[in-house]
Amino acid sequence: MKLYIKYMVSLRCKMLVKDELKKLGIDCVSVDLGMVEIQDDITDEQLETFAKNLKKSGLELLDDKKNILVEKIKSVIVEMIHYEDEVPKVNDSDYISEKLGYDYTYLSNTFSEVKGMTIQQYIIMHKIERVKELLLYDELTLTEIAHQLHYSSVAHLSNQFKKITGLTPTYFKELKDKREKTLEEL
Repeated sequence: MKLYIKYMVSLRCKMLVKDELKKLGIDCVSVDLGMVEIQDDITDEQLETFAKNLKKSGLELLDDKKNILVEKIKSVIVEMIHYEDEVPKVNDSDYISEKLGYDYTYLSNTFSEVKGMTIQQYIIMHKIERVKELLLYDELTLTEIAHQLHYSSVAHLSNQFKKITGLTPTYFKELKDKREKTLEEL
């Protein structure tokens, strides 16, 4: 039996879900971002308790088919951008469509209807979050980051970054350096 969970976007969320299932005495086969597969059927009481406990932690059990599909799309995007060593070189639309086994137009229309934004806007938001992470880690240059996330140029990355955050990547990094310097002086 598969259960779908909203807002499940990190390894920490996966651990939390495993712990909640364990507390209820439910064996899970696998836990992935946005989805958990359990060994046996679950009673209505267990399901209600599980849903209540998830909600306390900011997660939500899904039952609507469109919402479940949107969560699957979001999970594929988060995994693609944040957990792959390098973003796949194929088109985002082809990648998502292939991973989920649906026509991209259908996925795109469903996502836009439920979230009020396009899949591409969601991808851009996550790419910019990834850029911020990589800038904060200070291990890669902006050119390397642009290459890793398949931006056509550093200028394109910089323009998107500024459009989303209001800051240039360079200024964002300078703020981080100033903050660290201030903390060292304290």
